[in-house]
Amino acid sequence: MGETTENSLESSLRRLKCHFTWNLLEGEKSLDDFEDRVCHRTELQNSEFKATMSNLLAYIKHHRGQDEEALECLREAERLIQQQYPGQAEIRSLVTWGNYAWVYYHMGRRSDAQVYVDKVREVCKKFSSPYRMESPEMDCEEGWSLLKCGGKYTERAKVCFEKCMEKTPNNPEFASGLAISSYCLDQWPAPQNPLDALREAIQLNPDNQYIKVLLALKLQRMNQESEGERLVEEAVEKAPCATDVLQGAAMLYRKKNDLDKAIEMLQKAIEGSPDNAYLHYHIGECYRAKVCELQKRGQNEMQVQELIGLAVDHLKRADELNGNLANVGSHLACLCAQAGRYEEAEHYFQKELSRELSPVDRQVLHLRCGNFQWFHMHCESKAIHHYMEGAKISQDPRVTEKIKNRLQTIANRLSKYSDDPKALYILAFIQELGEKRCPADENQERDLDSGRLSPSASLADE
Repeated sequence: MGETTENSLESSLRRLKCHFTWNLLEGEKSLDDFEDRVCHRTELQNSEFKATMSNLLAYIKHHRGQDEEALECLREAERLIQQQYPGQAEIRSLVTWGNYAWVYYHMGRRSDAQVYVDKVREVCKKFSSPYRMESPEMDCEEGWSLLKCGGKYTERAKVCFEKCMEKTPNNPEFASGLAISSYCLDQWPAPQNPLDALREAIQLNPDNQYIKVLLALKLQRMNQESEGERLVEEAVEKAPCATDVLQGAAMLYRKKNDLDKAIEMLQKAIEGSPDNAYLHYHIGECYRAKVCELQKRGQNEMQVQELIGLAVDHLKRADELNGNLANVGSHLACLCAQAGRYEEAEHYFQKELSRELSPVDRQVLHLRCGNFQWFHMHCESKAIHHYMEGAKISQDPRVTEKIKNRLQTIANRLSKYSDDPKALYILAFIQELGEKRCPADENQERDLDSGRLSPSASLADE
């Protein structure tokens, strides 16, 4: 291939609309984190998104240096598009063909890359727009891909679906994309009201049960729970195996504090996705919440231990499937401590301490480690160390106050009968923090001095 032809191919590639020109990995921490979010963390895992997923997997495989596997994913995407959009296969395949061209180019197979560039050009010429045709179908595919990437890509996804709706206002798929992206953005600090978009999407696409669940969750936040629950019941009845529907339903029931119903939904979801770390994490957290609830009510210890076992089983499975999930290690450690499995608790605390954590998570972790050392291991020096390390981080004022009160209580106990140097050191440290003491914790501290505080504090008081 001559230099002029090579430059022409590179220029054509840059004009294609596909995953390689959408800058999907820009600003990402790692490819592993990106793949985990695409494949497991976002809820759009159902059949209508399989072609989108295959294209995204091809993009990920390429960046892992697995170009043959990437080509296999693209062949699967083509097959799924033919199956799902038999009357629009050409226009729906343009993104996939663009991805083919880029993969072949990076493999050094320039002539094969040119074949796919030409295929894109031939379709685009029909619409007088060489290489980079503007069509709602292509904007839609970009929108779904961005939604699958989650988080920071959601605003871009919403713009894509808005463009689609301007051109084809009553298209059910475009309306669904706009409703989902609007709902996701409503979770952010600058909220937008997605109610109208969600209701319009349901009207245009009444068979999309996931949209009904999102509307239900929005209504729940607006204290309109009865309509929300009706929508969720209808969605689960009509899509009893859809992971995203079941996960959304579980979220609604958990917020309602109906933990048994939330667990029921998550158990059904796990039947279809047994290796989804996030489902195991959420069900483990539900059991963990039940443990705290029963302890507050003073239920019998045997029942508490049974629930701890269930929580531990699911959180361990989540940790096995994805060792990077935040807080799993410390939650496992606290639960194991409550079950008297101190070696396991120590293992998980050390594992969590060795991880790269946000300052907020690390501060909470030091509080939990300190509680474990104090209440369970009766090791005052290690408890003081962790409390002080957590206080130094000083991210969450509530956590800082709890830590300071723990230190104050230890200092009070040490100095009860003499001017203990360790007590003086702790008091000087507290004074240096420059924070005022919270009177609400004084009763708790008196309980600590008299030995009446339950060892379960390491789990309940976080």
